[in-house]
Amino acid sequence: MTQPTTITKNEGGAPSRVITQRVNCEWRDAYALASDPKRLPDWASGLAKSALVPHGDHWIVRTPESGEARMRFAPPNDLGVLDHWVAPEGVPEVYLPFRVIGVAPGVCELQFTLLRQPHMDDAAFARDAEWIARDLQALRRLLEAG
Repeated sequence: MTQPTTITKNEGGAPSRVITQRVNCEWRDAYALASDPKRLPDWASGLAKSALVPHGDHWIVRTPESGEARMRFAPPNDLGVLDHWVAPEGVPEVYLPFRVIGVAPGVCELQFTLLRQPHMDDAAFARDAEWIARDLQALRRLLEAG
């Protein structure tokens, strides 16, 4: 079950929403799966329709809404940082903060911060938040299935 989201205003005044999902899984295992670009299509329906293709320092991804996009990821780390950046063709790169945090032995929390983009109206912001919540639930099911 997805926990309630928190809506805050960032420094620029645009709202952000933190979407969380508890998972019965060690955080390092969750990080290993979620940080693998090849596994993205297994759970991130809002981002990847098909396999990602490596291309230099980034990946090419086919998105459900904007076609082909460039994508890059935070470097591997021991902090659970899964941040990524997506740049659909002709659109400025979008920053997507994402974390996996160990909260107890065998339990972690996925935390995705949705930053409202200048072009987003309330309906688009709500739709993206719901899509991210569904994707985090899919990731939870994948992780808990082992």
